[in-house]
Amino acid sequence: MFDSEYFNLGYLDTLSYRDTAIHRLDPRAKLLATLLFIVTVVSFPKYEIAGLLPFFLFPVLLFALADIPVRFIMKKVLLVSSFAFFIGIFNPAIDRRIVSSFFGVPVSGGWISFLSIMMKFLLTITSALLLIATTSFPGICHALQKLGMPEVFVSQLLFLYRYLFVLTEETMRLVRARDMRSFGKKGTGMRSFAHLIGTLFLRTVERAERIYQAMLSRGFSGRLHSVRPYRFSGADAAFLLSTAAALYLFRAHDVVGAVGRLSMRAF
Repeated sequence: MFDSEYFNLGYLDTLSYRDTAIHRLDPRAKLLATLLFIVTVVSFPKYEIAGLLPFFLFPVLLFALADIPVRFIMKKVLLVSSFAFFIGIFNPAIDRRIVSSFFGVPVSGGWISFLSIMMKFLLTITSALLLIATTSFPGICHALQKLGMPEVFVSQLLFLYRYLFVLTEETMRLVRARDMRSFGKKGTGMRSFAHLIGTLFLRTVERAERIYQAMLSRGFSGRLHSVRPYRFSGADAAFLLSTAAALYLFRAHDVVGAVGRLSMRAF
């Protein structure tokens, strides 16, 4: 169980090494497009639902063009969806004012705001995971560095992500060693768990000292260097500008209402 979760943790980085049109874009273009998307989605008022529907086109296109498995990303989204659920589930009890009706059934503002929260959560988290799956976390840090983010912040962010896997590997070794020395339920109580946490902390401190000394001996000065050269091309500018134009269209105009009116005229 622990091993499978560890390999799932690094699967997003594995997906980022695919060779598709989205993967070949400059990380700065994808990062800025994702930030614009998230800010635009969050800017909608709390009772807005129909206006959010066109924004699902962005992740759907990324799934298709980048060949990202939908099931894997959706499992990650569902894993953290409980946070947004518990934030918005109390809205129906607080806001009971009737603001709409659905096939004759009155709907309160609390339920509409709850649905809006869940839709915004789904859109923003999915777009962030797709950014990592098509760029890789080191690529995102490189983009932040090129966009003028302070070196200290970028390096700390990258080290936090990188050594999360190192910490996980240390934990895997300790858990395996405990399981090999355990018979039945022996050695699985709280005392054993506390001892495991203490041992992991000591090993982490020792490992961090060795890594830091190794980095200093190799001339690390605080600046991150990328092996892969990135160049902002015309395709990157076209992707960023088309994304910004579509987001402005979806935010400034009632696209769903316009499509509905055109459909009524056609039929």
